[in-house]
Amino acid sequence: MFSKILIANRGEIAVRIIKTARRMGISTVVVHSDADAGSMAVEMADEALHIGPSPAAESYLVQDRIVEAVRRSGAEAVHPGFGFLSENPVFARRLEAEGIAFIGPNPHAIEAMGDKITSKKFAAQAGVSTVPGYMGLIESDEHALRIANEIGYPVMIKASAGGGGKGIRVAHSDADMAEGFSAVKAEARTAFGDDRVFLEKFIIDPRHIEIQVLGDKHGTIVSLFDRECSIQRRNQKVIEEAPSPLLDDATRKAMSDQAVALARAVNYDSAGTVEFVAGQDRSFFFLEMNTRLQVEHPVTELITGVDLVEQMIRSAAGERMAFGQDDLKINGWAIESRIYAEDPYRGFLPSIGRLVRYDQPEEGEQDGYTVRNDSGVREGDEISMFYDPMIAKLNTWAPTRIAAIDGMKRALEDTHLQGVGHNVPFLAAVMDQDRFRSGRLSTSYIKDEFPDGFTGAAPDRRRLDILIATAAAMNEILTEQSGDPSDRADWIVLIDRDAHGVSLGYDDEEALTLELAGEDRALHLSEIDWRPGLAQFRAVLDHEPFTAEVARIADGFNIRTGATRARVRVLTPRMAELFARLPEKQAADTSKLIQSPMPGLVVSIAVTVGQEVKAGETVAVIEAMKMQNILKAERDGVVKAVGAQAGDPVAADDVLVEFR
Repeated sequence: MFSKILIANRGEIAVRIIKTARRMGISTVVVHSDADAGSMAVEMADEALHIGPSPAAESYLVQDRIVEAVRRSGAEAVHPGFGFLSENPVFARRLEAEGIAFIGPNPHAIEAMGDKITSKKFAAQAGVSTVPGYMGLIESDEHALRIANEIGYPVMIKASAGGGGKGIRVAHSDADMAEGFSAVKAEARTAFGDDRVFLEKFIIDPRHIEIQVLGDKHGTIVSLFDRECSIQRRNQKVIEEAPSPLLDDATRKAMSDQAVALARAVNYDSAGTVEFVAGQDRSFFFLEMNTRLQVEHPVTELITGVDLVEQMIRSAAGERMAFGQDDLKINGWAIESRIYAEDPYRGFLPSIGRLVRYDQPEEGEQDGYTVRNDSGVREGDEISMFYDPMIAKLNTWAPTRIAAIDGMKRALEDTHLQGVGHNVPFLAAVMDQDRFRSGRLSTSYIKDEFPDGFTGAAPDRRRLDILIATAAAMNEILTEQSGDPSDRADWIVLIDRDAHGVSLGYDDEEALTLELAGEDRALHLSEIDWRPGLAQFRAVLDHEPFTAEVARIADGFNIRTGATRARVRVLTPRMAELFARLPEKQAADTSKLIQSPMPGLVVSIAVTVGQEVKAGETVAVIEAMKMQNILKAERDGVVKAVGAQAGDPVAADDVLVEFR
């Protein structure tokens, strides 16, 4: 077994690898860029070595610097994590030539299956059903259009070396293809250093299901069953679970057998994932193979009890697998929510900045569920524009799927972030949806359920009760602390502008009771855990615990419970009557402006002053976190002013173009 390994990665996966290595008694070395000098991974590792500037192309993707770091540290092996050099056969072969173990599959397997084009050819030769497409070299835009018409729209444009949802577009027409083909090539060149692109038929209403495989260097290959990854946005997985609610035992075995057979055909060792696109009828087609550890590996670990990072290390060290297929069983259900630094209320655009507050849910066994939180950042850390905007992977396990979902709802409630936009409210909204809870999933789920984007969720009865009870209790605590002599019991709780009359009292168990005006019921609030200054309000409402995110404002409170957020005021009846007469504040008119939706770099400005622009035409392209975002005009107009040019850094809401 190795005594020291080097981790050629960053963020939460570097932290994840350190935890397993530490448990195995293995010393760790982590490399870092300028941006990651003070990171959590650097703090946790036994050694840390600087390898270059913040852009990945100048640090984490530079093989010479990684190899030099291995030499300097005396590490015997390199774990590449995921992304960066994890699926680069040239890197794996170089390490092999240097006498350094690569904690991943052998270079032949990476080359055969890691490349999306080559892997499909291997799959076809192995008799695995594949999606119709074109795997050859696409010579030009015109060639791409011709192929797309032969396949038939819709067509998926994918970077051959892609991964992590980058370098993917779906084209529904020649116009989409003309724009998307060049965009995918540009993203692929920037993110992977390889601009090869292939095309394949886009399956209508598909599901994304993958099989985790694991092999050693002695010919043993097993399946650790399936994961459902259909909840995606822009081809980036958002919520995963294991096992899939779609599969029956026969289909699960058929997919596993096919995945193992494919892995065996290339003498696969280490952890890998065979991805399938599945129809709602349980038909399935080979999509690609990821020759690395997957982001969503925790859900598999939770239902099998197998530490995949440990098994990768043992395989790389030449150890035989200590278990076989018959030893593996599915136990319970696991859900993973990817918490991103992005603003769901603004089209999920990336958000960068400092994590001013980061309260995490308690890990381990809770009341009927288990929590695991894989994170690579702490309170006070910076979310950088140079890398993926992931903050954490929040996982819950329970004996049943519904219990795991309910556990996730509570874990999301117990997660509090300030300083950057984040998608926790959106994740909470999905957990509440009947469609998700029933398991009726597809890769178009987010587009289907949120066609106009995410604007939060209207409160159901439970969420409304939480808003009323939380605001009333906070007001009561503040009133008591201020020494208010009136001892008032009757209040009006205004949620935005909807009035709810309450009468406060205490029951025999010292729980706060709220009699609701006009309703034949009362709320009972106990075990209140809040004091001024705290950002989370915890209590038990009618025997069910909850956590709400709260903030005091000038005339009340901002409160979020799940996907519902509201401005709440607690007023006397007279003050509520006067407030109702006030006019609503009108939002500023920005209809004539094209503003940068996020901090980033201007790739191009496609218009000039005086130019006539039609609705739908591209106005600008902004790059942030390795993704290119195309901004289009929402209406016809004439350009009055241009506020930026290619190469300029911009902040969120900076005006790029103004129309007359």
